[in-house]
Order: sequence, then C-alpha cells, then structure tokens
Amino acid sequence: MPRITAVKPIRTRAGGTWVIVKILTDQPGLYGIGSASDHYRASTVVDVIENSLAPKIVGRETGDIEDIWQSTLTSGYWRHDSIVNTALAGIDMALWDILGKEAGLPVYRLLGGPCRAAVPVYAHAAGNTLDELEQDVRRYLEDGWIYIRCQLGNYGGGGFVTPDQRRRPTGARPPFDTPRRAFDDEAYLDAIPKMFDHLRNKLGFEPKFTHDVHEHLRPHIAVALAKALEPYRLFFLEDVLPPEHVSYYRQIKQLCTTPQAMGELFVNPAEYLPLVQEKLIDYMRIRVSKAGGITPARKIAHLCEWYGVHTAWQEGGDNDPVNQAAAMHLDMNVWNFGIQEENHFTPAELDAFTGHAVTAHGYMYPNDRPGLGLDMDEAKAAALVEPERLKRHLFMAEDRRPDGTVVRP
Repeated sequence: MPRITAVKPIRTRAGGTWVIVKILTDQPGLYGIGSASDHYRASTVVDVIENSLAPKIVGRETGDIEDIWQSTLTSGYWRHDSIVNTALAGIDMALWDILGKEAGLPVYRLLGGPCRAAVPVYAHAAGNTLDELEQDVRRYLEDGWIYIRCQLGNYGGGGFVTPDQRRRPTGARPPFDTPRRAFDDEAYLDAIPKMFDHLRNKLGFEPKFTHDVHEHLRPHIAVALAKALEPYRLFFLEDVLPPEHVSYYRQIKQLCTTPQAMGELFVNPAEYLPLVQEKLIDYMRIRVSKAGGITPARKIAHLCEWYGVHTAWQEGGDNDPVNQAAAMHLDMNVWNFGIQEENHFTPAELDAFTGHAVTAHGYMYPNDRPGLGLDMDEAKAAALVEPERLKRHLFMAEDRRPDGTVVRP
C-alpha cells in the first residue's frame, strides 16, 4: 500500500484564491490532487495544511481514507469550522484520487457506479432589468439549457433602493453612511415575484427556474417571499434564510410548496440534520470542500436519500475545477442527485487542469480517466497567479440597509 510522503498546497488563479492540495506518495509517479480553495482566506488554509494537518498524516497509508478523515477532523479538538473542513477536504479528495488511480477506475465507479449518463446543470442568468434578464434566459434556452437561475443583477438585486427612494440618517459616518444604494427587504419582496411573473408570462412554465436570495432577508420577509413565489412553480428557492434562522423553514413548509434549497454556509452536521430529518428542505446545497471532502459528502447524500432530500452541491464563481470534479463524481453516483451548479472558468484556467469536466447544453460530462479524472499542470497553474493580487485582502460584499445596518451574509 502506498504511503504519504508529502502534502503540498499550491495556490493558483489570478488572486491566488484557489488552493490545490497535491499528495505525493512513495510510489514513483503516484500522486493525487484535491481542492482546498477559500476565496477569502486562502493563505489561512495553506497554513493549516502545512503546519497542522500535513505533519499528522505524512507516513500514513493512502488507502486509510476514512480513518485519516476521522482522526484528522478531531486532531485539533475543536472541529467543523470552515477552514479546517476546507483543508481536510483537499486531503480527502487527493486520497480518493490516488485510490482511483491505483484501481484504474474513476472515483464514481469506486463509489458504486453511475446512476445517470451525465449530470444536469443549472445556468446563471441575470440582467439589471426584466427585459435584460429575459434575454439572458432566452440565450440559455436556445442553447438547450432547461434549468436556469434567475437574478436581477447581483445578489439582492431588486431590493436595492437609492437615497431618493429611502431617506438615510443625516450626518452618518462610515461605514454607516450608504450613499449609493441600500438593501430594503420590502422592495425585494415586491420585485422578485414581479420578476417571475414577467418570465412565466413571456416564457411559460417549461423552463425550470431557481432563485438565490443569498440570506439577505429578515425571517418574516423570507417566509412571505416563499409563499408569494408559489404560483410560479420554482425548481427551488435558494438560501432564503441564513443558518441562524433555519427554524423558520417550519413556517415556510406549513404555508407553501415552494421547494427550498439550503446549505451553502453549512459546515457542521448540527446545522442541517434537523432540516433533513424534519423534511424542511428539498435540496442540500453544501459545497463538497466545505463539508470536508468526498468522504462526508457521500454520507450526507445517503442520509438525504432516506428523507426525500436531493443534492445540489454548491459551486459558484469562486470555485475551482478540482472541487467541481469531486462534486461531479458524487453527482454521477448518488441516486438522489437533484442538480449541479454551473461554473465559469477562463480558457487559461481550464488549460491548467487537463481532463477537467466538460459542460455543454445543460449537461456536465465526466471522462473515463482513473481517480478524479483531471490533473494540474503546475507551471501553467503558477502562471495564472498575478503577484500584486496576492497582496490584496478579500472580504465578502458588504450590503447595508438604509439606516446602515449590515445585511448578512
């Protein structure tokens, strides 16, 4: 059995926000790669891998995937935080990649084989006006896509108001002064049903629409929005509540049938177990790397199966091709797969990851290569990095209400 000789975190993408873990073994040419990317705290993840996790697992047999995951999770006593989960995920994915290469099989075959021919994917359509959004949706429909997320501009779009629309406090100091636009819950509640009314009137009910609230709303407004959207038959409504207020899903389920997708910010089983067990959500949206890798994600999927909950692993614009591949292998295998999120990569980024997943006309296709099926060209990955951007501090977008109160997330 091969043994781990080194664990190497590699930062790539223009801002260095992608962290790819490369695990080397004592067998020449045998290695695996995994995703440990965190858009806002990449350097912190690298430090955890190099100084906390790697020293523990070097020398271990690569096939001890379950035990390595379990013992490393508790190695710092406190557990299930986003940074440790992400670092551990990179190691876990790389070990599955190695196991697949040893067996000469794709990871989804190691997990039990395919349940489908390819992976349905939903697109991201947006526009600053209803007409712009409609045209973007039509662009995807004409290309064969059927599952489409619809947003008015960026997250919170439709809920932003100008100073002319909502008076601001006089003499407010930074950061409480909101001179450009501020988020207003009631404006959002008014705009989003109108958005879907427009789209259904123009495009009918054949397209399967989703919408991402991104946790912006106060709980009672979230409940009202879910109910107001019921006539438009969404495929799902995503993250209408933040993790702190998930108990309100009980009210939503009592009032309407709008399907609920949740989990982008989940890192701890205690957050999502009650939602699954009480059948309060319909789609589980955890990012595979934030769950801690393939090992815990497949358990989450199997748990969800028995409660009628489907998977919809979170991807997003900050994600990398390796995490995408890990999600795709799970998608191919789990029976209760629901949908996969679209990713956008530049040609140069894809060129650095040979064997990456291919998405076309609303489907994502794996290849038959062993392991995760892709590899990273380290020289090309290094060339993606712009040194000046490595020095920047990145923070989540900060939206505020008219009085200056910050909006989560």
